[in-house]
Formats: sequence, structure tokens, C-alpha cells
Amino acid sequence: MHNPNQKLKDEIERIRQGGDAKYHQNLEAQDKMFVRKRLELLFDADSIVEDGLFANAQAPDLPADATVTGMATIDGRPVCFMASDSTVKAGSFGRRTVEKQIRIQEKAMELNVPILYLIDSAGGRITDQIEMFPGRRHGGRLFYNQVQLSGIVPQICILFGPSPAGSAYIPAFCDLTIMVEKNASAYLGSPRMVEMAIGEKTTMENMGGARMHCSVSGLGDVLVQSEVEAIAACKRYLSYMPQSWREKPPVTERREPVAGRPLAEIVPENQNVPFDMKELIMQIIDQNTWFEVKKLWAQEIITGLARMGGKAVGIVANQSKVKGGTLFVDSADKGARFIWLCNAFQIPLLFLSDVPGFMIGSQVERQGIIRHGAKMLSAVSEATVPKLSVIVRKCYGAGLYAMAGPAFGTDATIALPSASIAVMGPEAAINAVYYNKIMSLPEAERADFIAQKRQEYAEDIDIYRLGSELVIDDIIPYERLRSDVIARFKLYQNKQPVVYPKRNAIHPV
Repeated sequence: MHNPNQKLKDEIERIRQGGDAKYHQNLEAQDKMFVRKRLELLFDADSIVEDGLFANAQAPDLPADATVTGMATIDGRPVCFMASDSTVKAGSFGRRTVEKQIRIQEKAMELNVPILYLIDSAGGRITDQIEMFPGRRHGGRLFYNQVQLSGIVPQICILFGPSPAGSAYIPAFCDLTIMVEKNASAYLGSPRMVEMAIGEKTTMENMGGARMHCSVSGLGDVLVQSEVEAIAACKRYLSYMPQSWREKPPVTERREPVAGRPLAEIVPENQNVPFDMKELIMQIIDQNTWFEVKKLWAQEIITGLARMGGKAVGIVANQSKVKGGTLFVDSADKGARFIWLCNAFQIPLLFLSDVPGFMIGSQVERQGIIRHGAKMLSAVSEATVPKLSVIVRKCYGAGLYAMAGPAFGTDATIALPSASIAVMGPEAAINAVYYNKIMSLPEAERADFIAQKRQEYAEDIDIYRLGSELVIDDIIPYERLRSDVIARFKLYQNKQPVVYPKRNAIHPV
């Protein structure tokens, strides 16, 4: 006798198994997991509610049309997700694939919950292009929706495998992109297509590999060595984020910092001696809460999430160990993007300044250092979350502006005993003002003259003078930095900034 219930169960089982066994074997050979295994690791047990399971069910070789979409919970928090099934047509997009993805984006909009994009796909099916590429609810709508969701709910992309051509824009529009080394890639044209079109011979890894994107192009935010590590990173990042822009980030139990050297020993007195700003960061944040964003890209500036007193904070810091902490085109872009992220999701911003300014010279001018620097200044100006600027050591030129100096709606500018603020450093300043005078002196007298002028310059920019002129709000001992920052953020948490009414700002490109 025909049993419709058993038939349904059999059909569900067939679809959930994905593609042919040989494609599952290919995954294993690449140290990759089947999509449903990834979902089991990512989400709370028995929390997945899938929609669109029967998409294209009448085509035996297209179970679920190569993608899994639905909702689940992570640590009890609901999220939406779309995940490529690379055992089915290499995870490529067809008409129903795109419709499923658009629907889950719309669900994230309606429910104001984060959305995760788990990509391992060959991109759009050329054979189906008229059905999935040009129309109102076709591929372009995915990107339109990502832009509408931007800053409204967290959007996280994990690249487990390729994300070619049009689908390469999915990670670009996400707040955070995690890439698995050796397997993940993103590119507009394959190496074969590149050779045909422009005659360039290249490799997938050099042109669009995970390490390249995390260290050179800046598309990737976090480089991991395995899929398990990628899933763990996604969970950690989400723990700092609210469900949507309407909420504040979750608060956890307060932890003391890791044991280490006192700040007075970490920060050298000599402004020209580099030191590791990350060591300082570890001494003021809660232990084991550092989540660095774009660690391998533009390393002269550090951006990352952490907790101080159990509360989420975004940190922007200069790294004198790399290029002296000077700001370049990429570091300005990196800083601006991170500031926009924190401002979108009500995460207070802490700036730790040790910056000689923006790079100068014909090369960076041709790259657009002024435009890109203006982008970071725009981000600082727009940020309405609580902002604290700590002058750790030197803060020269427009570096003061990029690092949320007093003029940029900053709630407080705090100086450590080692702090110095000036238009430029003493060496450059004395050379700029007194060059002709120095050259006119007998060589034996020049060193004494330069030393005298540098002493006068140091007195002019003395940090206590800046305090007396109310340029800075406080000068604090090193050992008070953590407690002072925590106390101030607590007092500023209900800040209601004055925002000038306007439709849109026009950002530097």
C-alpha cells in the first residue's frame, strides 16, 4: 500500500544528502565539510529551521537547488543564513537558488536579526543566466539587499571555497569576511578567462586566494587555517554584535587583563623607538577578548574588538613597529571601515594614538593619500558613539585628526605622561623653520643651535601646557588608563549626540 508519509521522508533524506558520493569524496580530499555538517557545528543543536528544501526537487541532480537557507540560533540568538552546497553543481546559483537567498535576506530585514553567508560556489549558472541574472528578483537584488541591510543587522561571510564573478561581491558587502586558507578564493575572472581577455598568466592563489585578499587587497578580514576555526571565528565575532542597530552589544562578565609588564615599561620615552602597541592593548582589555580585524592588511594601524569591564569596545591604534605607525592609503581605508562598523552597531570607540602623521611623497600623492585620509576623517566625524582618544606618545599633524582629536566630537582626549601633540615632530619642524639659518651658521655651531631650538619647541608643545589650554581633558598616570577608560565609557553610554539634519553625506572615494 502506498505510504505518502514514508515517501515524504525518503524524499527529504534524498535532498538532504546533497550531490553524488564522488563530490562528497572531493570535499574530504580538500579538507572541506559537507554544508550540513558546517551548519551543525555553527548552530545550536536542533535549532535549524530550513526553508526552500524542495526547491527544484523535480530535477534529480539539483537537490535544494544547491543552497541551504533558513534560520537557527547561535548561543540562543536567532540568525538567518544561506549556505552553498558545493556537492550540487559546484554550489552554483540558478533561478530558485537566488529566490531562496533573496527570501532569507528579506526575512532578516523583517526580523532584524543577523544574516550569515556561507559561500562555496562556482557562481551563477551561465546556462540559466536569463532566469537568474538580469531581472528584478535575480542576482542583482542580492547585492541591493545587502546594501539595504548594511548597518541595520550584522552581515558575516565565511568563504569556505570559491566566490567568483558576480558572487565575489557578497563578501565585499558584508561587515566581516572570514576566509579559509588554500580553499577560499574570490575573483571577477578565472585565471583562464584572464589569460584569454588580457593575456596575463596567473594562478588562482596569486590572483584571488585567501591570503592575498587578507594581506594585499583587504577584501578578507580574518584568515583561518580550517573550517572549524572559521566557524569559531564567526561565533566569536557575533558575540560582540547586537542583533540589530536598535540594540546595544551584549555584556559579559568582567575579566582582569592578562598578566604582563606595566605600561610605563612598555612605552619607550624616546618618540623614535618603536614598540608593540598590541602589548599595551592586552594590558588594558579583559583577558582573552581580543578579536583583531584585518590583522594582515595595512599593519601600521590596528583595528579590533575587545571587552573592557565586560562591555564591547572597538579599538583603533597605531603600530609603530610597522612603518613607524605612519598612515598610508590602505591604513586610512582600514580605519574608516572599522569606525563605520562600530558606529553602526553602537560599539564605543577607543583610539590609541602614536602616529607621526600621514605619509608624504609623490608615490602616495598619486595614490590619493588626501582623498583616502579624508575618508578616515569623515568616518571619525560621523561617529556618534562614545569616543575616547588616548594620546599614548606622539600625535603629529593630521594624524591627530584621524585618531579622533579634540575637534572631532570626541568625548574626551586623554594624555599619558609620554604624550606629545604637534603639527610635526621636532626634527622636521626645526628643519622646516630654520633651514636657511642652520645652513648660514658655521658647521661647528649648528648642533648647538638645533638642540636649543628643539628644546624651545618641546616647551612649546609641552603636554602640561596643552592641558592648561584645555586642548586635552586630562593627563593620567599609566596605571589608571584601563580604569579611566572603563569609567568614562560607562558615564558616556547614554550619549545623545547632536546630528545635523541632512539626507546623505558625500564621502571621499
